[in-house]
Amino acid sequence: MELPHRDRGDNALPPGELRDIRRRLRPISARHDLVTVIACAFDHRTRMLPFIYADTRMVPAGIRAIGSAMVDSGFAKTRIVLQQWNRNFSPARMRLDGRIPDLFMISSMGMHLAPCRKMIRDAHRIDPAHRPLIIAGGSLNVYQPYEVFGTGHPAMAGADVAVTGEEYVLLSLLEVLLSMRGNGESMRSAFERARDSGALQDIPGLVYARHDHGQFAGELIDTGVQRLVMDLDELPDPVLGYRLLEAPSRGLELAPQALPPSRVRRLTPISSLVMTFGCKFACPYCPIPAYNQRQHRVKSGGRIADEMWRLYREFGLRYFFGTDDNFFNNKTRTLEIVETLARAEFEGVRLSRKARWYTEVTVHDTLLMKEHLPLVRSAGCRALWLGVEDMTATLVKKGQSVNKTTEAFRSLRDVGICPMPMMMHHDSQPLYTHNSAYGLLNQIKILRKAGAVSLQVLMMTPSPGTKLYDGTFTSGQFFESVAGRSVLNYMYDGNYVIASQHQYPWRKQLNLLAGYAYFYNPVWLIVALIHSRTKVSMKPAGMQIVGMLGLIQTIRRTFGWAVRLRFGHIKRMAQPPESPIPMRSIAGEIASHDLVQLGINARHKILEHV
Repeated sequence: MELPHRDRGDNALPPGELRDIRRRLRPISARHDLVTVIACAFDHRTRMLPFIYADTRMVPAGIRAIGSAMVDSGFAKTRIVLQQWNRNFSPARMRLDGRIPDLFMISSMGMHLAPCRKMIRDAHRIDPAHRPLIIAGGSLNVYQPYEVFGTGHPAMAGADVAVTGEEYVLLSLLEVLLSMRGNGESMRSAFERARDSGALQDIPGLVYARHDHGQFAGELIDTGVQRLVMDLDELPDPVLGYRLLEAPSRGLELAPQALPPSRVRRLTPISSLVMTFGCKFACPYCPIPAYNQRQHRVKSGGRIADEMWRLYREFGLRYFFGTDDNFFNNKTRTLEIVETLARAEFEGVRLSRKARWYTEVTVHDTLLMKEHLPLVRSAGCRALWLGVEDMTATLVKKGQSVNKTTEAFRSLRDVGICPMPMMMHHDSQPLYTHNSAYGLLNQIKILRKAGAVSLQVLMMTPSPGTKLYDGTFTSGQFFESVAGRSVLNYMYDGNYVIASQHQYPWRKQLNLLAGYAYFYNPVWLIVALIHSRTKVSMKPAGMQIVGMLGLIQTIRRTFGWAVRLRFGHIKRMAQPPESPIPMRSIAGEIASHDLVQLGINARHKILEHV
């Protein structure tokens, strides 16, 4: 079941509102002197292909955006902690400016649930009189906010509130809490009064536990789907977030000072950068269109150019990865951005000489942009990740085919842009087919000949918030456990075969490894070195080295799972996991973020209609 969307006309914030709320908060924040720590949950068991390098060398855009929004709203005493760098960080021992934080925020993806919960439990070890208000966010809470709440048992201590939206939702929460907070009162106490008085009900994008007379009432309240900021130029300056990073450490506590600017480039040479949000396709395995409420949101070329230059000037950052869902989604808006980046000049220096950027697109839209690809390269683009999925369009149709895919790849290579395919393996696709392009290795061979520089191949995995999610469970495809080992959240990254109706699912697991080994190996490293004097320079050789190192790690982590699939008993689930705590809307109806119940309700309506 996908996320529901707000009614047309009620799905967007008023123009300028995100800027206005930051402006309103500045004089208020000066009176309250809050201390905030924002942690990014990260499960190190996910470190393998295809993200083995970027996962620790690129600060996630979401958590950095929250930090930027806090600072721009006047909350200067803020620190960002990445578990990628600070594996042993203990919230129970965190002190910033000599104080226990007033606010402790945790951002997490679904596959990082285990460390997220561990940090929440650790924060509860702080004396209740001084414990900070615990706010959970990130994509985990967009689709499964119930996962961060306790059940009343001390061992299952949970967050106080979950933010199921973007920066504006968090800032709206703080605006209400600070308007009610008394002198010397803790933020947690102010939150509890606001919650119990109903003051939070008018903030779409929150989930919190209902309490009666100070006791947990056994249900969660969902205030609904957020309203979206449509003009991405309203987002806070990303430079602010980079000033808040905690330096890598093996210690439990925070350092006295944030990471100095001189070290930022060495530790995070790639900068994630918001340019556009949204995609016109409605792939059944993807939650992105529904999350964006079928809207395409764009940042202006001038703003993007300014951010790239400022990040370069302050931190020396030269490589930028656009967090786009489909950068070529709207041709007119794309051309405005690339034309601006191509001619942008700062202090007498062309931006395209200092900045190199990369992002995600589709094969279909790349062909529509074919005549403009030289302009895209002159704007600084050097690599594009393309959602190839399955070139024969058996799995999903996005206007791709073998001929169209190879045409798009060769067009990119001809102008000096590296094509980076993203593929999905599925039950009906064999490892190899004779005289056909259907097999996994057949398609990898075609892509490599067409100029693919890297490879991403993952198994189809159920993702909350997608059309396929419920059906994967009700059809009996999803594994609850294999050989007595439970399927855990960190295994939802597509590297593990955890949902399959194939007679021999272990073969699917080995197919993933075979596909990577066919693409990343010493032979193709040598070939890449021989042909390195091209417009794409040494990138193919560099990616071969990274890929081979990542493959070793991938084999180490997933081969044992293949053995379990081969010899162990597979226990399957018949229903998707539901919230252990009932959820309801403000009006007492099904909660907007209780996707399982929404799916069940939709099926009942269909059956009644039939």
